[in-house]
Amino acid sequence: MTTLKSKLQDDLNAAIKERDELRSSTLRLTLAAITKEEVAGKEKRELSDEDVLKVITREAKKRREAAEAFAQGGRTEQAEREKAEGEVLAQYLPKQLSDDELNAIVAQAVEEAKAAGAEGPRAMGAVMKIVNPKVAGRAEGGRVAAAVKKMLAGG
Repeated sequence: MTTLKSKLQDDLNAAIKERDELRSSTLRLTLAAITKEEVAGKEKRELSDEDVLKVITREAKKRREAAEAFAQGGRTEQAEREKAEGEVLAQYLPKQLSDDELNAIVAQAVEEAKAAGAEGPRAMGAVMKIVNPKVAGRAEGGRVAAAVKKMLAGG
């Protein structure tokens, strides 16, 4: 078992013993998503810590989107629950990049892409290929894409 997955399992056991309903249900759902990912495809496989991190990131994004949807629908109690679950999952994710850090990485990638001959808005794909490995797990894709577009537009 990977170290991150075993940490999730240990934390789940602790949450159950402490009768922490929010934490235990969130971790249960996350571990279920990890198991589902492991058995998806033609044969069962053990996920690496990096793959487990991707699953946790995806689950956290689902919570964030659900919280927004509930808030817009006027269901504040459910929105708060989803936000709280997202905060539980955030503890297992790497620290998110600040806007300044993200912009610095994007600016450097834009320079690299220009050096390689990519110019203007059409350089988006080339810049994203350079940026994504550098920010993996530390910034949401939508945030990265918006920063790249802004930088390419001369903002």
